[in-house]
Amino acid sequence: MKLTPQALQSLDPEVAVPTYDRSSVQVGIVHLGVGAFHRSHQAMYVDRLLQAGGAREWGIAGVGLMPNDVRMRDALDAQDGLYTLVVKHPDGRLEPRVIGSLLRYLFAADDPEAVLELMAAPTTRIVSLTVTEGGYNIHPQTGEFDLRNPAVQADLADGAVPTTSFAFVVEAARRRRERGIEPFTVMSCDNIPGNGDVARRMFTAFAEAKDPALAEHLRTDVAWPNSMVDRITPVTSDHDRELLSERFGVEDAWPVVCEPFTQWALEDSFPLGRPRFEDVGAQLVPDVEPYELMKLRLLNASHQALCYLGYLAGYRYAHEVCQDPLFVEFLLRYMDDEATPTLHEVPGIDLHAYKRQLIERFANPEVRDTLARLCAESSDRIPKWVTPVIREELAVGGPIERATLVVAAWARYAEGVDEQGEQIVVVDQLRDRVMASAARQVGPDADPTAFVQDRELFGDLVDDERFRDAYVDALASLHEHGARATLEELARR
Repeated sequence: MKLTPQALQSLDPEVAVPTYDRSSVQVGIVHLGVGAFHRSHQAMYVDRLLQAGGAREWGIAGVGLMPNDVRMRDALDAQDGLYTLVVKHPDGRLEPRVIGSLLRYLFAADDPEAVLELMAAPTTRIVSLTVTEGGYNIHPQTGEFDLRNPAVQADLADGAVPTTSFAFVVEAARRRRERGIEPFTVMSCDNIPGNGDVARRMFTAFAEAKDPALAEHLRTDVAWPNSMVDRITPVTSDHDRELLSERFGVEDAWPVVCEPFTQWALEDSFPLGRPRFEDVGAQLVPDVEPYELMKLRLLNASHQALCYLGYLAGYRYAHEVCQDPLFVEFLLRYMDDEATPTLHEVPGIDLHAYKRQLIERFANPEVRDTLARLCAESSDRIPKWVTPVIREELAVGGPIERATLVVAAWARYAEGVDEQGEQIVVVDQLRDRVMASAARQVGPDADPTAFVQDRELFGDLVDDERFRDAYVDALASLHEHGARATLEELARR
């Protein structure tokens, strides 16, 4: 049965469906970048609130900004914004629920004016973001807004029709100020340290290049709460669609699958109000930084620690790697010995239990999170999640061997061939650049530090003798002995 509003009451009883009247729900949140994670996380929290009888003024309108978002438009339009969220439990149990909180979906290129007017509407009080780590247009070395970006340059031209998130947010904020409407809150839900602070700096920098007075308005009058979000949400596969159809009789063009675990720590800074997220499990906290560092340096960095080495060794799924004791020992030693000393105290969290729970989450065989997904866009991830650990440990003379091995494993992966001689499809916005650097570390004239000489990605790390020696040794071992033997030798130290 195709998923439509009319079909909800006829679905398999095992499929939970919205019992609230969606027609009575008003859009209060405009979300830029509707992907799998937003639909397994923020939209799910709003749906829980609606199901409990609240949040009637907090429905979500999604906006797609990228050319390939036309596929999401077509899928969601045909289903009136409905989609199935399937929670995959480790014991094989599936828990499907139709989510109804996404009321509308607009593909920005179809009608940019409609998007702007929706964001400028007085009823819109939050603009939220999941535009990925790369979507903030941060120069990898300076950490500043990259004005050289061609899309940014185009959006800064006089009379330009907005295409980027920066142009949409800034123009909508301008219209609200001009009309005497209080500014919306901008809520980042991306995996970036201080994501709200970063969003403020980047969007304000765009505005500064266009209208300095408007930039000051964004800087001082708009709220930008920081948040930490967590739920493993792999890419939806054809197998997931088929399983939903075969087990529950639901034909959904784009369902979402995820793990049972979910976490959201959020600063309570919403001048125009917000949904009562704390009623459905979110943590409203005065300072998100301890939570986000915990997540970025333990969960996200551990994903990097397992994906390259696991892929090189022949694995293709995260659960395969985390059912291998050798890799588990490596991950726990990285987390315990190198990452944890760089963290602050995390109120209410037992870090020892959290780290062991991470291994259990990664090992969930039902989620089937691909290593290819975890290996993608490394140039946005390694500099934010792994090299900060190395820098902090170098500063205090702490251990760096495991984090450095992760960097070396990325360099080896970027060569584009695994240990079995099979081609690796490297997915990265800097693909040509990182692969060219990796190519220089092999062959008769090999330069073993070629990869980490990219100062826009690694800064001055290559100048540190201790890091350089550890990196060269790790890369040589990966080339000569392979990932498994390298981990075996490291485990003996």
